[in-house]
Amino acid sequence: MALCLACSLIARRGFVLYDQLVRYKWWYKNGYMSSTGKCFDIGMATCDSLLEFQRRQKDFAEKYKIPLEQLDFLSDFDLLKKFNVYCSDSGVAGNGALMRLAPVPLFFYQQPTAAVEFSGCSGQITHGDQKAYDACRYYGALIVAALQGESKENLLSEKFYQTHISWFANRQLHEDIRTISEGSFKRRGGLRDGIRGTGYVVNALEAALWAFWSDENSFEKGALSAVNLGDDTDTTAAIYGQLAGAYYTYTNLPPKWLNHLYAKNFIQCLSKWITYEGNKWNLEQVSITIKKETK
Repeated sequence: MALCLACSLIARRGFVLYDQLVRYKWWYKNGYMSSTGKCFDIGMATCDSLLEFQRRQKDFAEKYKIPLEQLDFLSDFDLLKKFNVYCSDSGVAGNGALMRLAPVPLFFYQQPTAAVEFSGCSGQITHGDQKAYDACRYYGALIVAALQGESKENLLSEKFYQTHISWFANRQLHEDIRTISEGSFKRRGGLRDGIRGTGYVVNALEAALWAFWSDENSFEKGALSAVNLGDDTDTTAAIYGQLAGAYYTYTNLPPKWLNHLYAKNFIQCLSKWITYEGNKWNLEQVSITIKKETK
């Protein structure tokens, strides 16, 4: 799903939630961007949201007289504004929103306020709970800060949220996410002290940050620690890897793992393309702002 999100940002040259849902649907139905050619291990919340998205698409096509074969390729932004992309029930707080997040802060890292808000929205289209939204906002901010070169000490500081509150448009985090931001993950005993890598977004966020905090500056150690918590092992490690990868950078990833990475060259190409389009988006926004101010 992270690759689907990355491709959407690149293809649409920006943040289009409708297109993100379309690509997730392609993954679900046809195995788009899957390493096996098929959808596998889809969470119930994501599945329900994508089924709801398909239902809304059909209703939308009927209402606006859109041929069904054109539904996945809509580009009229005025028309897209009329489509309700938030397809999840309000109480859904699974970790699926968080595990695919990284392309958003990677694309928008030069515009932190946009990166943080878009991070939250990217999760909310399939996971409607406030905790999922704020977990994505907080983690997106951490990834942006890592990309901007902030120290690990700053990233894991109990004051990170307060010192970056302008990135959050001065809006408060849900109290459960705020507790994590204030250091609840700093538990020496890990699993023995209650750290759990479950499918609940609050637990998953806390577990990933615990792995990052305790990894002794080793991506390999952190990823293995995340997996060894048990429960939803692959997702916890995927969440850890987004922040740790941004902080340690590609050159410090274990070569023995990189050598076995499926579609390695393609993923490297996508990463460079995200940087290119993200920089271009930034320049376009600056240009628009200047034009408005000089009129």
